[in-house]
Amino acid sequence: MTDQPSPQPATARLSPALKGAVRVPGDKSISHRALLLGGLAAGTTRITGLLEGDDVLRTAAAMRAFGASVEGGNGEWILRGVGNGCLLEPQEPLDFGNSGTGARLAMGLAGVYDMPTAFKGDASLSRRPMGRVLDPLRLMGVQVEATPGDRLPLNLRGPKTAAPITYRVPVPSAQVKSGVLLAGLNAPGVTTVIEAVPTRDHTEKMLRAFGANLEVETDAGGLRHIRVGGQGRLTGQAIAVPGDPSSAAFVLVAALVVPGSDVLIENVLMNPTRTGLMDTLREMGASIEVLNGRAAGGEDVADLRVRSSELTGVTVPPERAPSMIDEYPVLAVAAAFAEGETLMHGLDELRIKESDRLAAVAAGLKANGVDCEEGKDWLLVRGSPEGRGLGGGTVETSLDHRIAMSFLVMGLAAEQAVTVDDTGMIATSFPHFLDVMRSVGAQIE
Repeated sequence: MTDQPSPQPATARLSPALKGAVRVPGDKSISHRALLLGGLAAGTTRITGLLEGDDVLRTAAAMRAFGASVEGGNGEWILRGVGNGCLLEPQEPLDFGNSGTGARLAMGLAGVYDMPTAFKGDASLSRRPMGRVLDPLRLMGVQVEATPGDRLPLNLRGPKTAAPITYRVPVPSAQVKSGVLLAGLNAPGVTTVIEAVPTRDHTEKMLRAFGANLEVETDAGGLRHIRVGGQGRLTGQAIAVPGDPSSAAFVLVAALVVPGSDVLIENVLMNPTRTGLMDTLREMGASIEVLNGRAAGGEDVADLRVRSSELTGVTVPPERAPSMIDEYPVLAVAAAFAEGETLMHGLDELRIKESDRLAAVAAGLKANGVDCEEGKDWLLVRGSPEGRGLGGGTVETSLDHRIAMSFLVMGLAAEQAVTVDDTGMIATSFPHFLDVMRSVGAQIE
C-alpha cells in the first residue's frame, strides 16, 4: 500500500460575492477512458484537456506498464498504443492509489489476458469492494486471488481464451458496465451488458470513436443491451476532454449560496447521464443559465452562468442517483442553505465510495450545526437560509476529496468558519481547486 502523507487542513470563511470566469479540470471519467483506449488502440492518440490529477496519472502509469508509450503534460498527451489484444505483462503490481475507476476499468481491460496482473492501492481504496467487477470476470474464465471481501491487493490471471458473456448488471454502475465491455474487447464473439437503469455512457461513446464494433439497443421492457464485438481493431484518435461536471459542481453551489455571486464556468460536459445535480438545483430555484452549447469529441459541452439564488428544499428521487452519484455531498451543502427540507433517496452507493460518503456527509453537517437525519440509503437536510447558525465545526474528510471540497464550499456562506482536517487528497480530482475558488473571491486559508 502507498504511504499516507501528513494532513493539510484548511478553513473557509464567510466570503464576499463570488465574481469571475473559471475553467474546471477535464472530466475524470472521460480522462481515464481516453488513456485506457488510447494505450490499447493501434497508432497514435492525442488527448487535450486531460485531467492531470493523481487518479488519472495512475491510469497513465498502468498503460505504460502494459507497454504503451504515454507522454505529456499541461493538458496535451500523446499515446502510442500496443494494439487490441497485445497488452504486455506488467513487471510490478499496478498501484492505483485512491482511484476506484482506474482500478476497476483496468481489471476489465487486462484481467482477461493470459498473464498475471497484480493490483494494489492506498488505505482508502483497499477498503472498497471490487467483487462487482470481479464476478463477471470470473464468468469469463479469469482466476482471482484477492484479499478477503474481494478487496485489494489482488491478482488476476486470464484464461487461454476468454469467454464472451451476457451479463445483467445487478446495480446501476458505469464502472461494472465498462469493466465488462473492456474485457469483451479481448474475448472472441460478442459480449453483452444489460442495464435496467442507464448509467454514464462515456465508455460506449469512446469505444465507437476508437472503431469498436458496438451496438446499443433498448428492448420493449426498457432494458438497455450493449454489445461489443471482441478481437476487433481499435485505431488511435484525437480526444478533447471537456470540463468535469462533478468538479464544476463545487463552484456552482458556491456561487448559488454566497449572496450576490455571479460566476461563469466555461467548457462543462453536459452529457445527460451527468446532469442530475443541475436538474435538482434548478428544481430548488437555482439560476443556472446554459450558454454557447456545442459538441466536442462526441459529447455535449456548454458554459454555465450561475447567480446566487434563494433555494427551496425538494425531494430527490432514487432514479436520479446514477446521474449525480458524486454530487450528493455538495447537494447536501446546498440543501443546508435552502428553505425547508431536502430529502435524497437511493444513496446506498455512497456507502462504498472513497469513504462511507453518506455517513461522512451527515457527520460533517451535524458538526456544523445543520439539522439532518441519515438513513440506510437516504439523507434528510433541514435548511437554514442565509446560513444562520451554521459553521464553526471541523469536518473529518476520511481521505475523501469530495467531502473536503463540499465542506469548504459550506464555509463560504456559513455564519462561522468551517475547517476540514485535510485537503491533500483533493488533487486526485481537482488539482487547483483552492486556486480556482480564490480566483473568484472565496476566502479559504
